[in-house]
Amino acid sequence: MTTTVQAGASAPASGPAPITGPGIYEMTNDEYHSHRYALSSSGARKLLPPSCPAIFRYEQDHPQPSKKVWDIGNAAHKLVLGNGPALQLVDYERWDTKAAKADVAEARAAGAIPLKRAEYEQVHDMADALRRHPVASLLFDPERGTPEQSLFWRDDRTGVMRRARLDWLPNPRSGRLIIPDYKTCRSANPEKLAKDIDEYGYHQQDDWYRAACRALGIAGDDAAFVFVCQEKSAPYVITVIEVTATARRIGAARNRRALETFADCTASGYWPGYSDDIEPIALPGYAETRDTLEYL
Repeated sequence: MTTTVQAGASAPASGPAPITGPGIYEMTNDEYHSHRYALSSSGARKLLPPSCPAIFRYEQDHPQPSKKVWDIGNAAHKLVLGNGPALQLVDYERWDTKAAKADVAEARAAGAIPLKRAEYEQVHDMADALRRHPVASLLFDPERGTPEQSLFWRDDRTGVMRRARLDWLPNPRSGRLIIPDYKTCRSANPEKLAKDIDEYGYHQQDDWYRAACRALGIAGDDAAFVFVCQEKSAPYVITVIEVTATARRIGAARNRRALETFADCTASGYWPGYSDDIEPIALPGYAETRDTLEYL
């Protein structure tokens, strides 16, 4: 396995020094996201339809500020993984008062996640439910792995530096390695999760993270990558899923297209939108059928 490297300690004031060598690096989440020259899985997905390179580039140049909607997921990650920003209980009935707003702002300025009491209890109940789950509790056993590991490696075909931040890196052991990724969701029903795989590109993330582990000698082709999906409402149901081989092949093909697009755009300095041509646009199929019957 590749040796873990401490990163960020000697970084210049303007930001971490670029990482050019493959390895597993210890760094904060903010440091990880500052390495924009290295393509991430989420970046690869943003380069492809239904998005486009222009949107990818804009979001790289204009990072999104923290949003309240992300707080529950981030807080649950903190409790499940044992790593991440502190959770700050802001115990007011209403958050629109001057005192509450000041406490929320102070918590965010300190890098903490401010939570209302109901939210604070919610994420702790979610973590407790996960620890009772017969499979998820083993996958995130603190004695069997390390949270939030940043992996960097170079793509052989394009020369692009790639990066991935594993929720959990299991300790090396005999047998098949199972790498888990924690997701909070509205519904952990398998039928709904199938739609989430397509909408959020989880099959691309699966291939991307497997590629990282292969490149760094962490695991071979037989490694399993699973998503531990937990509902954010009581009773906080959990479903552990693994995408199919066909979905992984599609994810790998999409990732390859994204890497080539990133390499081409980086070389040219041009990040196109959805199309550079005049696009013929038809009516939606249902509208064309409806109006053809009525008017033609």
